[in-house]
Amino acid sequence: MLLIKSKHIRLAVCLSVLSAGLLTPALSQAETETGSVAARQAADQKAALAKKAAEREARKAAEAKAAADAKAPAEATAPAEEPKAK
Repeated sequence: MLLIKSKHIRLAVCLSVLSAGLLTPALSQAETETGSVAARQAADQKAALAKKAAEREARKAAEAKAAADAKAPAEATAPAEEPKAK
């Protein structure tokens, strides 16, 4: 009877050790993949923010140029005042 219990306990211990040994690399790999996914998402977000900032700067430059172009023709079309002779 003791021999049967001993074999069952030994079998349970062996199975536990084997399963733990096989699952540990999978768990550590899953953590690594999660980290790389998070890093990729952070890089994508940073790139998107940089793109938005560049678009804003380009829009501001275009608005400033349009405002300067609109102001310049208005000054050019205004009649020049001639000095009056006394």
